[in-house]
Amino acid sequence: MTTLIIGAHGQIGQLLIKALVAEGETPRAMVRAEEQAKVVKDLGAEPAIADLEGNVQSAFEGCDKVVFTAGSGAKTGPDKTILVDMWGAMKAVDAAKAAGISQFVMVSSRGAEDPEKGPAKIKHYTVCKKLADDHLLRSGQPYTILRPGRLTDETAERTITTQWPDTADEQWIPREDVALAIAHCLKTPVTIGKVYPLFHGKHSFSDALN
Repeated sequence: MTTLIIGAHGQIGQLLIKALVAEGETPRAMVRAEEQAKVVKDLGAEPAIADLEGNVQSAFEGCDKVVFTAGSGAKTGPDKTILVDMWGAMKAVDAAKAAGISQFVMVSSRGAEDPEKGPAKIKHYTVCKKLADDHLLRSGQPYTILRPGRLTDETAERTITTQWPDTADEQWIPREDVALAIAHCLKTPVTIGKVYPLFHGKHSFSDALN
């Protein structure tokens, strides 16, 4: 099995590379530049240089599964959010379907289920995430959608919950646990066709995601 990671140079992407390499896989890491290619190659991935704002179809060739964990980043404006988090994700879904990909794991966000209920200052972001998720849901492409809470750099707890916490303060999850949840979904067919909120919690990946 070959997994294409879109957004492989990001924090979750690099953690996912490490998790998949530890399981004996050599994932394909889609990055935008040569310097990023060196980073992911050193982690054990096969680099593929492509830009979500251009043509990405060639990166999908020979792959079985795809993970979309790309993002425009907090330091960019709404225009980049539209081009990467929404339009780039939608293009990736279409490319995956054209390539016959067996599972597309979308790393979305809490709030994408209903942007009207979230903070106004990030509404453009959650709207883009929702539109990308909706495109995947309508596409006919086999999918798993993960909607993690606020991302932290804490050490993985290796336990999670898919139940919404009672308070906003508890709606967080370490990036490493998101990466491990993705890796679990990739090897667990029962997660296909599911949409999961994702927060720190006390359940094993198997119990929470099966």
